[in-house]
Amino acid sequence: MARRPVAWVAAIVLFAEAIGIALLNWFLGLVVDRQDMSLAGLDPRAMSVSAWIAGALFGLYLALCAVVLVRIAVRDRAPAGFGRILLISAAVVHGLLGAFSIGLVGWLAFVFMMVVLGLIVLTLVAYDRKEQEQEEGTGAGAGDASAGPADGGGAPQPV
Repeated sequence: MARRPVAWVAAIVLFAEAIGIALLNWFLGLVVDRQDMSLAGLDPRAMSVSAWIAGALFGLYLALCAVVLVRIAVRDRAPAGFGRILLISAAVVHGLLGAFSIGLVGWLAFVFMMVVLGLIVLTLVAYDRKEQEQEEGTGAGAGDASAGPADGGGAPQPV
């Protein structure tokens, strides 16, 4: 299975998404600031600054997820601890954003969110299976080689 390429593609997509989210929120903050828009009496400057802060924080969150994916691809090992929790939270966020984006933005945004969700989940599952197979292979590998003739299955197969 192509674990490394999937992790690389997911990292690239998340980096692009991080930049896109940051730029989108920067643009929305500029629009609110220049139009002097207000929502329920809030100060327009406060709204634009909060849009910029939200864009920066969400962009950094997605960039951190991409860094975790790059580390997974380089090391070819499953994430552990904080990295795994971070990727699971990113998968949940993309699932929720995908569900909300159907009505608010359209089907194309939904498809993009589901592709990113699929890449993250595929990376998590593929590396989890690899680690599980390695644990079973090292623990049961020695037992399987000696158990071949003893269970009446015939002669051992040549390697």
